[in-house]
Amino acid sequence: MTRLNDKVAAGDIIIIDGGMGTELERRGVPMHAQTWAGASLVEYPDAVVDVHADYIRAGAEVIITNTFGASPHMLSAMGHGERAEAIIRGSVDLAKRARDQVGRDVAIAGSISTMAAGGDLTDPGKRHSDDEIADSLGRMARALADGGCDVIALEMMRDTVRSPVAMLCAKETGLPVWLGLACTREKDSGDLVAFDFPENRFADTVAAMVPLEPDLVSVMHTDVDVTDDAIDALAPHWNGPLGVYPEAGYFEMPHWHFVDVIAPDALVERARAWAGKGVTLFGGCCGLGPAHIAALDGARESLEASRRRDRREGHVPRSGSGALVC
Repeated sequence: MTRLNDKVAAGDIIIIDGGMGTELERRGVPMHAQTWAGASLVEYPDAVVDVHADYIRAGAEVIITNTFGASPHMLSAMGHGERAEAIIRGSVDLAKRARDQVGRDVAIAGSISTMAAGGDLTDPGKRHSDDEIADSLGRMARALADGGCDVIALEMMRDTVRSPVAMLCAKETGLPVWLGLACTREKDSGDLVAFDFPENRFADTVAAMVPLEPDLVSVMHTDVDVTDDAIDALAPHWNGPLGVYPEAGYFEMPHWHFVDVIAPDALVERARAWAGKGVTLFGGCCGLGPAHIAALDGARESLEASRRRDRREGHVPRSGSGALVC
């Protein structure tokens, strides 16, 4: 973990994994009608291990737990509420099993989202109360830390109410916290808005989350054609370590549609341009699999060359800091 922290601070190129839930679905693992891929932790743990292992073999230095859809409030919807902490801790064990199986020392990031059970992906409204969400996210962060993850990865943070709660809970663990912001382009105005929720402006989420001092900020689960604009919009507000892991395709609960998925070599071309904008962490989100990660791993030298050009132009990475209490 010290080596990973050093690489983040130094602005070195880091390759993370690709999508977990979509890769499970691609391999035939059933998706749960209420919680998408979260049920696989209980019902198909060996498949989760296999996906982790394939990402490690592809070159990922960081793998992310399959907990995006497995917070306590989500597990309760599946009838596993009483075992929530044990299941979440176990997700870290599955990642460790894959690490041991492959025999490469990779870091493990514990994924936290504000996804809600059912069709509302983040439930900015009324499915769960704010108190229930706060309790759930706090329990989740503690369970991931107790399980032994190295980093907390906040994923698809898109609002200004529940996303800050997730950040505060994550920081309470004392672990590094990586912030993942997801956005899209509003059809009529062309403005950047929260993914799935056009009433939430991307700029407002950035303004709410960046001052809470994450250790790294990623533009993630964002279409490759929108990612450039998101990086540019984020740049005036964040000069620290920057990551990108885009998505491709589209989601209709509980299934992912693998359409217009960017080819691995095309992703590398985009990544070189992103490296020239200061990005140092690269991977994939929904729809992108081990072949994409292998291509990024194979392009490290060219990504680093683009990064060096960026450094010569004056970008200086810094680490986030702060001690906020959930």
